Amino acid sequence: MKAKLQARRRDDRPKLQEIIPLDTPLIIFVDPSDRCNLLCHFCPTGDHELMNNTEGRNFGPMPYGLFEKIIGDIGKFPHPIKVLRLYKEGEPLANPRFADMVRLAKRSGRIDVVDTTTNAVLLNKEKALAIVDAGLDRMNISIYGMDNAQYSQFSGRSVNFDELVSNIAYFYEISRGTTTINIKINGDVVPGGAEQKFLETFGDICDEINIEHVMACWSGFDFDGHGVKINQSLTIYGRPLINEVLVCPYIFYSFSINSDGSASVCFLDWDRRRIIGNVNVENVVEIWHGEPMRAYQKMMLSGHRKSYGPCASCGQMTHGEPDNIDPFRESLLEKLVQIA
Repeated sequence: MKAKLQARRRDDRPKLQEIIPLDTPLIIFVDPSDRCNLLCHFCPTGDHELMNNTEGRNFGPMPYGLFEKIIGDIGKFPHPIKVLRLYKEGEPLANPRFADMVRLAKRSGRIDVVDTTTNAVLLNKEKALAIVDAGLDRMNISIYGMDNAQYSQFSGRSVNFDELVSNIAYFYEISRGTTTINIKINGDVVPGGAEQKFLETFGDICDEINIEHVMACWSGFDFDGHGVKINQSLTIYGRPLINEVLVCPYIFYSFSINSDGSASVCFLDWDRRRIIGNVNVENVVEIWHGEPMRAYQKMMLSGHRKSYGPCASCGQMTHGEPDNIDPFRESLLEKLVQIA
């Protein structure tokens, strides 16, 4: 197997307590489309009835003109951002101008890395060539079965598995040396015995490969009602569970822009309960430094996450292996108050 057995998580990140508050976010999530071509049980986006009853969802692909504004706004930060994540809730490749979005972001000179996460079902040779030419730095590919039947059972769609593998292999061949490819599968939902087949099938057509586990990352989403059981012994990356983190660290170095232009403090804000602005009428820099964002950060550092409904039972704080800045929250709160 050529690929490294390696999780998506990086362990060489800077110590947050030494660098926050930040004048420029490290990561910005931008959702190319909040719709998906699959109907996976573990994901709110896969429940169309739920989405139809959730205000602000199922907008569809982000208009390219709006994305151009976002990239222009990002250029006004004091420093380049480290990562532009072109995904959030839907399938990025469902946006017909995905490759153009990558190209514009790369040519801006204000973004170090452009990456995405996709189910790759919509990937074909034409799209592969366009994405590689655009300069995508990293692609995380989620696999939801090891044959046609498993895909149909888990994703609710008919998928030609052999064609999927062939298209991923083609993308790997033409992108070697330019785009890092990570392929993952969820070991808790794929029938037993498929893990070895997964490694054998994809181990030579990607750079990194890993087996992940289920966590309750979608606050307010009924996992039990959708037939999904949370792994109670392992983190998403397969390590033993540790103590729950009180302070969410993500909101101190990242935020998200939904496909309709609304901005969420959290990349897991599927039900739009944590909106902090709208890039249609505001500047991205203003949103990052705005009072709604600061209010969330102060709330976290004051130790009130567990009493705030949308964030109280977030599985990311137990299963997501977040940075632990709990020991520094009082000193960080003082810094935040001083710059307010």
